[in-house]
Amino acid sequence: MSLLITLALPLALTLPVTAAKDLRESPAPHPNIVIVFTDDQGWGDLSCYGSKEIPTPHIDRLAAEGMRFTDFYVSQPVCSASRSSLITGCYANRVGISGALVPSSKIGLDSEELTIAEVVKPLGYATACFGKWHLGHRRPFLPRQHGFDEYSGIPYSNDMWPGHPESPKAWPPLPWYENDEPSEIIKDLEGQEQITRRLTEKAVDFVHRNADGPFLLYLPHSMPHVPLGVGPRFRQTTRYGTYGDVIREIDASVGEIRAALEEEGVLDRTIFIFASDNGPWLSYGDHAGTTGGLREGKGTTFEGGIRVPLVVRYPGVVPAGSVCAEPCMTIDILPTLVELTGGKAPQKPIDGRSIVSLLRGEADASSPHEALFFWYRNVELQAMRMGRWKLHFPHNYRSLEGRAPGNNGIPAKYNYKMSVGLALYDLETDAAETTDCSDENPDVVARMKTLADRMRQKLGDTLTRTQGSEIRGPGRLPSG
Repeated sequence: MSLLITLALPLALTLPVTAAKDLRESPAPHPNIVIVFTDDQGWGDLSCYGSKEIPTPHIDRLAAEGMRFTDFYVSQPVCSASRSSLITGCYANRVGISGALVPSSKIGLDSEELTIAEVVKPLGYATACFGKWHLGHRRPFLPRQHGFDEYSGIPYSNDMWPGHPESPKAWPPLPWYENDEPSEIIKDLEGQEQITRRLTEKAVDFVHRNADGPFLLYLPHSMPHVPLGVGPRFRQTTRYGTYGDVIREIDASVGEIRAALEEEGVLDRTIFIFASDNGPWLSYGDHAGTTGGLREGKGTTFEGGIRVPLVVRYPGVVPAGSVCAEPCMTIDILPTLVELTGGKAPQKPIDGRSIVSLLRGEADASSPHEALFFWYRNVELQAMRMGRWKLHFPHNYRSLEGRAPGNNGIPAKYNYKMSVGLALYDLETDAAETTDCSDENPDVVARMKTLADRMRQKLGDTLTRTQGSEIRGPGRLPSG
């Protein structure tokens, strides 16, 4: 076990909500919002989460001046589904999004779903999305149809292009969009190496143009998803190889955005959020990140696939240097922004709950959820968390199973025949999910099964052949 894993594990086990001695004056009525959302970044890939090989001073500074969450989750361990939950405050299957949409997909986020941009747009916010959208690349599904004034970036994952080593067929060329149309093609790795820089420049320019505020800046980086692309300034600057260099460039991007906010005098009137969309793609080995000792990674509902970093800075609300170990999820971001901004709450049912009390560091604050649920693949309810407890329902999953990981951008082969039975883990003492304690805790298992049955009736579960009554479905292109 590496030094990183040894050091990182206790962070997830022992840190409660802690508050600073005093808070600043009341926050602005309509604060600016910056959300930086990375792709395939592991829980252990930041120095403020225990990494000794990847320095991330700018993100660490956000954490030192704000709150770091140790038990924060995504709804599913894969791109499109995860993003739909952040954007809408819903479990992905509620809005009909699953897996990772591909270039041939003809669905996307439905126009009737209220997004984080549409929550604040009626308040006069300028809104922008720069980066990887991945919620439908057809015109009806693009960001400007979902409340964003501006969009630049790639419409889906950066590996969905010709030459992908795991693709069953050749992907089309990778487009770069400006607003609603492709404006150019990213032809090679040199083009990929410019993506983070280009997105950062767009973000900084947006801050300067909209400093009179209020504004919402959503920056879903395409990195560190493979193929890794890193600018010349950051090559060979970490002990973790190309992957670490990519994280350093993302960290520098955070620093540049912060500097722009500071230059315009609006830093302390800005909610600054940093998170990742799922855990690392472990089969890529030295081109993947680390889970900090958590089990498995992307594409599984073990902790390494669904637990991600979250850092929030917002003086006047979030105590500096605070840490929260209460379980919460990306579905909670939208309702939290509703409360902090006074924005438009969705009329349709959502699954998230405001976590403002946690952000304030209130002594009696706790997770707003009795349980969190984790679906994957074809609406399989694979796992759930209730307080300290994590229950897995019988399902198959992929694992390297002790196999050597990939090297230099070429992935290893997973074993897709792995399976787990009904298994209960105590995450306070066993964050790595090594020891099933279901036999010793039958009452806990029974309560969690009851909660799971209720959710299956609402949002479905193909493992038990349950049809959900509240699934709304995705947006679809008109027929004909």
